[in-house]
Amino acid sequence: MLCLGAVPAAIAAGPDKSAVPARLTAACRLPNGGGAGGWAADGLRLSARDNRKANDFLVGACRAERSISPQVAAAARLSQAQLVGFQNRLKSPDSLKRKIATRMQDRGTTAEAELARLTDAVRYTLQWNDRQYTGGVTIASAVLAGWGNTSNEWKNSWAFPADKGYPRVVNSSWKAPAAGQLFEIQFHTRAGKQANLKGHVLYEEERLPRTSPERKAELHQQQAALYAKVPVPAGAPQLAAPPAQPSPELLAATG
Repeated sequence: MLCLGAVPAAIAAGPDKSAVPARLTAACRLPNGGGAGGWAADGLRLSARDNRKANDFLVGACRAERSISPQVAAAARLSQAQLVGFQNRLKSPDSLKRKIATRMQDRGTTAEAELARLTDAVRYTLQWNDRQYTGGVTIASAVLAGWGNTSNEWKNSWAFPADKGYPRVVNSSWKAPAAGQLFEIQFHTRAGKQANLKGHVLYEEERLPRTSPERKAELHQQQAALYAKVPVPAGAPQLAAPPAQPSPELLAATG
């Protein structure tokens, strides 16, 4: 049974590092050194200089993950969440570079600016059944905040109409206290996660520069139809980001 009353003791004790799954990356090295020259894929490009900056960022994110993962895994255990896809917690080099290059092209910005605001180079998914979802998100986020992680952004898509194309998820980003690394956590239900996996395939095609406006509209409608079928757990639309230091009232709310 989920109980916020156990949160203060968990915060005081700190994360249990034994909760972390076996490490899957022994060293922070990029294939072929990340490439000495520029990068290009799907009509997108990074100069040699920007590619080096992306490679340096990837190595830094990999090193920071070593201190972030114990906290996220412990928060998952305390909130009775399933830590889904832990092996994919580090964004792949090509995926990161594709995202940076797309944003630079769309916004007319620099690689430095886009890397500074990138939240999902280190990312996690916590998942619950519908009945445990709202309490689980509350506990996990309170614990992470109590350990000094700053809530950087909190997007609760349960509060918006699914038929408008909003996925059924709380998408949050955090700043780690030691490394200063931004990282992302998606809080999912099982049905929401499955819909998101299918919808992401459609989104990947939708965001490509070569995709026509007509095709983009069609893909967006298909995503909306997927998300509209996901059940909404009680209290999910009201979930909000935790304060920097959760109050005793919040921690005792359902104790």
